[in-house]
Amino acid sequence: MASSLTKDSASTTGGEKTFFGHPRGLATLFLTEMWERFSYYGMRALLVYYLVSGGADAATGSQGGGLAMTAATATAIYSVYVSMVYLMAMPGGWFGDRVWGARKTVAIAGAVIMVGHLSLALPGQAMFFVGLILVAAGSGLLKANISTMVGHLYDGPEDPRRDGGFTLFYIGINLGAFVAPFVIGTVGKEHNWHLGFALAALGMGLGLLQFLLGTRHLSPKSNIVPNPLSPEERRTILLKVTGAVLAVAVFYGVVVAIGAFTLNWALVPLTLAGLVIPVAVLVRIKRDKELSSTEQSKMNGYIWFFVAAAIFWMIYDQGGSTLSLFADDKTADTVFGFAFSATWYQSLNPLFVMALAPVFAWLWLWLARKNQEPNTIVKFAMGLVLVGASFFVFIVPMGMAGDGTKVSPMWLVSIYMIQTIGELCLSPVGLSVTTKMAPQKYASQMMGVWFLAVTAGDCTTGLLSLAGVDLNGTGIIAMEASLAAAAGLAVYMYRKKVQTLMGNVH
Repeated sequence: MASSLTKDSASTTGGEKTFFGHPRGLATLFLTEMWERFSYYGMRALLVYYLVSGGADAATGSQGGGLAMTAATATAIYSVYVSMVYLMAMPGGWFGDRVWGARKTVAIAGAVIMVGHLSLALPGQAMFFVGLILVAAGSGLLKANISTMVGHLYDGPEDPRRDGGFTLFYIGINLGAFVAPFVIGTVGKEHNWHLGFALAALGMGLGLLQFLLGTRHLSPKSNIVPNPLSPEERRTILLKVTGAVLAVAVFYGVVVAIGAFTLNWALVPLTLAGLVIPVAVLVRIKRDKELSSTEQSKMNGYIWFFVAAAIFWMIYDQGGSTLSLFADDKTADTVFGFAFSATWYQSLNPLFVMALAPVFAWLWLWLARKNQEPNTIVKFAMGLVLVGASFFVFIVPMGMAGDGTKVSPMWLVSIYMIQTIGELCLSPVGLSVTTKMAPQKYASQMMGVWFLAVTAGDCTTGLLSLAGVDLNGTGIIAMEASLAAAAGLAVYMYRKKVQTLMGNVH
């Protein structure tokens, strides 16, 4: 599949086939990520609906067969799941650097994700949670290594094709995410849940197959383990991991044996871990005595960005939970007589990203030429204010639907568009500022630290749900909107102080 696409869309440079003028291996990685995102976002579009679905509705003919959980529990599970995907990116990067190398890690990750989706395709709560664990672990392994492999295709950071290559790769991500809710979402929600999950497995299987067929086009550097474990380190880690697994197994075995186990016994520790680990990692880096005073100052500045990003993702990622539930229960499912599945709303974000990302890239360049481009701090403030504004807008249709009225789909379209504009202000510059402000000693680890901001934000949502807070209520939506807006205002007001901490980073 990779080679056929490459032939059809390739140009030729010096007799060597390329992918739109880029190394041929980019086609392999483009398609791998496209199919992985197809499987991930398709499953994610179904997740909350499957969790809350109970028996079939005889009046409407809608399918049942879900796990019949409350909206609060479903939101908590969704939030913990998404947070674990990003939390696993750190050990995923470690495996690529120290155990398998990037190429082998991505191949193993693809197989784990496929098996996870197949587990979701089997009925029963036990297989569902096994599937979620496998998909989260596999996604973390793949996410941390496939971007590294894109970088390996080019002749260092100064290769003029490098930025364009990552742009094409980013299009692959959003293309898979855009198509998935139409295919997997519609089949799963409107016809058969497990067939939908099986389609996600098929998508990942296609991605894995073309990756294995196209590996010969990848850089030899992707096969190298940059910093392999010594035999002594390997033994020590195996002993520690085995001990930890046994301790957890014994503990939960006792809890089950005495009949005390509930879902919260699993969700609460994971949620707390998702909050504690990001803080612990930042504290460990901050307390490192080997960091220079300049690096310490930059880390103090980076904490502002980290907290801001966590607040942003706390709201943004509710697009697949709180907004999804509102879309299904309180939003009209027809436009001009054309009926559609509520899962289709999950295609709006990647659609808006593909449409607006080039506009923003042009806008920042145009403003830069006029010496008026907002700096990173102001862009972060804009992102926070916008994501807060999206929830202020959300309050309006929530009020309109209070008497059972089905609101216009355009309300959700507007909310997703505002959030995407906020994402384009914050997410790309967040990745950039992370690499610029990273202490030299932690250069490779800091990208994982950036992903931990997503973990912290989603785990905050999960903890609120587990504590009994109704995230579908107007009050909590207004409070989250106010928090984001206030955080954006604070970042803007203290921008000079943050800029001083950042030193020569702009």
